Amino acid sequence: MQQETPEARFIRAVELQKAQRHAEAAAIYRELARVRLTSNLASNLGLCLGELGDWKNALRYLELAVKHQPADAAFQRALAETYAQAGRTAAAEQAYRKAQALAPGDRAVDLGLAALYLSLGRYAEGWPLLEARVDLRPDVVPPVELRYPPWRGAPLDGKSVLIWLEQGFGDQIQMCRFANSLKARGAARVTLGCRPELAHLFSTLAGADEVVSIAPRSSAVTPPHDYWTRYFSMPGPLGVTLDTLPAEPYLSAPPDRLARRTDVGGRIGVAWKASPTGFNAQNKGLPDDLAQRLLDRGAISLHPEDSGAEDFADTAAIIQRLDLVISIDTSVAHLAGAMGKPVWTLLPFVHCDWRWLRSRTDSPWYPSMKLYRQTRPRDWTATVDQVLRDL
Repeated sequence: MQQETPEARFIRAVELQKAQRHAEAAAIYRELARVRLTSNLASNLGLCLGELGDWKNALRYLELAVKHQPADAAFQRALAETYAQAGRTAAAEQAYRKAQALAPGDRAVDLGLAALYLSLGRYAEGWPLLEARVDLRPDVVPPVELRYPPWRGAPLDGKSVLIWLEQGFGDQIQMCRFANSLKARGAARVTLGCRPELAHLFSTLAGADEVVSIAPRSSAVTPPHDYWTRYFSMPGPLGVTLDTLPAEPYLSAPPDRLARRTDVGGRIGVAWKASPTGFNAQNKGLPDDLAQRLLDRGAISLHPEDSGAEDFADTAAIIQRLDLVISIDTSVAHLAGAMGKPVWTLLPFVHCDWRWLRSRTDSPWYPSMKLYRQTRPRDWTATVDQVLRDL
């Protein structure tokens, strides 16, 4: 049998890396590096090690790549992202700034820097850069074609605003609160676009005069408005900071669903499965055997296939009758927090989202929430042990 060439092995490692099989890819890259370490190989190996939470070695290889190719913006961005993951935030900001200088207008660099600033609570700097998501992710931030202008902070007295949907369920639950802020600014009418699964729940949002249900890959016709905006485009013009963030409960179980869901069989609800298509799913989800330890303590599953919930209004009715929700970083955590329900949220070691800030055990977005941070990549045992002790 003909021996596989180094070039063929490199290509195979790249395919494994694309398939999120980072440990296997890293093993091949390491073998190749013993013979000849190129800048591309060092960068790829560093990225794989970063995905595995091995920050020390990830940075060693990424710094080598940048040292030998200092004018490569992609290498600088990869280094910046890994510095941020490792908690070296000053170095991360410096590397992002270098990447911006090397590739002005690179929206991926802007989005990475936005996440860094937002994770540090530097919201005034982060919100404008977060607009880079619109160009980078049209699959989850649908394009908008309207005859009226986007809202950039203009006076709203007597005006109407359409909030167009974007991203996932948890994102929409978190950011729909700002419909109330638009009304407080004087908006006469606020229309909220959302996925069908959220529509009945969002009918309880005080600031939404109308809720428009929009299924994936479909369009909707809405009456003309004075302005339009998106969920994550509201905080910037509203001037939202950690000090001004509206954090009072803003969603509730619709009365018809609350009356229907009287069959709740426990005091604690748990959500441990991440959407397989969602960002960072392989790091966020809790293994079934560890989730079973919570179920054995009397918790009930909040996943629709177990609870029988038809939509988020149903899930809200179930949560309303519980004493506590335990959830991974998913929509259920946002829902419980938006309702002001006690919720313990389990956060992953790798790619912990900017919205949870850094090192905190509380969340300014949801005062009723307590954060449990994973201490080792993809190992939830210690985290679940702590949760069980606190129970």
